[in-house]
Amino acid sequence: MSTISSVSSVSTASSGSGSTSEVASLNKQIQSITKEIKDLSSDDSLTDEQKSEQEQMLQSQIQMIEAQIAQIEQQAAEKAQQKQEAQQPTTESATSAQKADGINRPTETNQINVYV
Repeated sequence: MSTISSVSSVSTASSGSGSTSEVASLNKQIQSITKEIKDLSSDDSLTDEQKSEQEQMLQSQIQMIEAQIAQIEQQAAEKAQQKQEAQQPTTESATSAQKADGINRPTETNQINVYV
């Protein structure tokens, strides 16, 4: 009977370079499972029903690994977005404080001189 490789869990706290290596590791697992599926078709010791069950289990493992990859990529994108948002408010607040809007900070075309 063919052995089934186990799916390793992925830590949720991954760094930028760590996520790249995790994705590469998960892609290698997908390749090995795909090879097992190919080898399964030439295995004569199993019945067609057993082969079908094995193939379904291997396909579900591939789907779980792909979901882990998607989660890792999403976390990396969120971290990049948070990093970008952390840098933006400082530049936006500096420009909005200096911007003359004509209400409390007069512009050249919107000034009121009040003499009492």
